[in-house]
Amino acid sequence: MREGHQGTGPGAITPDGCAVELYSRLPAGAEPDIVAAAVPEGARILELGSGVGRMTHPLLERGYTVTAVDESAEMLEHVRGARTLCSPIEDLDLDERFDAVMLASFLIHTGDVGVRRGLLRTCARHVAEDGCVLIQREGEDYHTNLPRERVDPSGFTVRILSADPVGDGVNSVRAEYEFPDAVWTQTFRARPLTREQFEEALAEAGLAVDRYLTDDGTWVRAVPVRR
Repeated sequence: MREGHQGTGPGAITPDGCAVELYSRLPAGAEPDIVAAAVPEGARILELGSGVGRMTHPLLERGYTVTAVDESAEMLEHVRGARTLCSPIEDLDLDERFDAVMLASFLIHTGDVGVRRGLLRTCARHVAEDGCVLIQREGEDYHTNLPRERVDPSGFTVRILSADPVGDGVNSVRAEYEFPDAVWTQTFRARPLTREQFEEALAEAGLAVDRYLTDDGTWVRAVPVRR
């Protein structure tokens, strides 16, 4: 288990506190539609941090070719129809370029600045010159106005219970997912980023914002900076 990360509940727990069974239950929601609106039809997508394929499978159904990467072999066992690679994202070097690279699940907010730089370097290393990188950011109030909860239409409740400072601009976030038959919790470290800080991190990796894809700014299309 990574320092500052923990997970509870039935089934296997990954090093960052994610429960495999929990993620196999979570719906994809509107996210595949957001991706499809930003990526050309039939594109080759490199999905970093794919988990069990929550987004992989809807993207395959839309006709994309997906390479799914995750550090958890237990997560990847649930992925069907895609090429899968078990690797930490920051260590990945395929000597390939993709039409689109995806970095979802708020991974950009890792508390470790070195890991964040590694994640973005992987994105930049694998995106085609005319391709794009799709990144999911936290909402502006993610770490405030707590606790809060959302009842999903599919029948479970997700709660962000707390976000407590642990130093160096990082918070320890505790989340809870309650289903009728089971409850999971996840504790993880996250670094809030203003829009300016986020764009500075992209620039350091040779990327720049092309456009914000959602009104709340949580999904972003970035492109390589031409040198």
